[in-house]
Amino acid sequence: MREKVIVTCAVTGGGDTVGKHPAIPVTPEQIATAAIEAGEAGAAIAHIHVRHPETGAPSMELAYYREVVERIRASGSRIVINLTCGAGGRYVPSDNDPRQPAAGTTVATPDDRVSHVVELKPEVCSLDCGTMNMGDYVFMNTPAHLRRMAEQIRAVGTKPELEVFDIGHVRLARRLVDDGLIADPPLFQIVLGVAWALPATPEAMAYAAGLMPEGAHWASFGIGRMQFPMVAQAVLLGGHVRVGLEDNLYIAKGELARDNAQLVEKAVKIVRLLGAETASPDDARRELKLRGQP
Repeated sequence: MREKVIVTCAVTGGGDTVGKHPAIPVTPEQIATAAIEAGEAGAAIAHIHVRHPETGAPSMELAYYREVVERIRASGSRIVINLTCGAGGRYVPSDNDPRQPAAGTTVATPDDRVSHVVELKPEVCSLDCGTMNMGDYVFMNTPAHLRRMAEQIRAVGTKPELEVFDIGHVRLARRLVDDGLIADPPLFQIVLGVAWALPATPEAMAYAAGLMPEGAHWASFGIGRMQFPMVAQAVLLGGHVRVGLEDNLYIAKGELARDNAQLVEKAVKIVRLLGAETASPDDARRELKLRGQP
């Protein structure tokens, strides 16, 4: 086990959770407030998507990201900002011609997918390292696109969080590390429980964690009801953890979480019950060697 465990809070995501939970942050102000509150509850990192303020639909709009980042920074919160680069990877083939995209496709160029990172220069951003079936669509991240994104991310001094949903993704992420596109120490995020990828089980987490390169930091999380069991499993295996309303809406069986902060509070309690401590944002900066840290 690590002496200090980094807790990440994924405060909103881009899924269809708006309307399923009253506390899902939608506007830039709500998203920034959720991130600040997560930090006050013990999270060191806030993982951030943005949404259209009027509809709640996922968005890639730079202005929304800018407002969220500026609000967090102006608040005095020390929480590490982690902006998603997952948007722009969805492909839905047309029924008549699968070579043509159907409604729901969001595929964007690598440059567009990291443009908000290049502009706003967060300390961390996510980089989804693989193509997979995700529900009924394809989440598409080709090696060439990932290399282009990784180059631009590194050029602005941001640390990519290498999100891996399956074992092949770990191997591809390791190639990016081996090719010098990822600064030391690499940071991996093992995603468990998404259809159709690694299940949220101790065995799956342990296998993926065992493939990490020497010196890497890794975290893991489970979707839905497996969120908190996977918190405990990650701590026991020497990893960091993630919770938040992006991944799970419930604090206990049948009981909706009050907000993101309550999910963080429960994760912090689990970490401490297992004999570890949670890392502060500045602890995380030092451990991960984020911008400006030796």
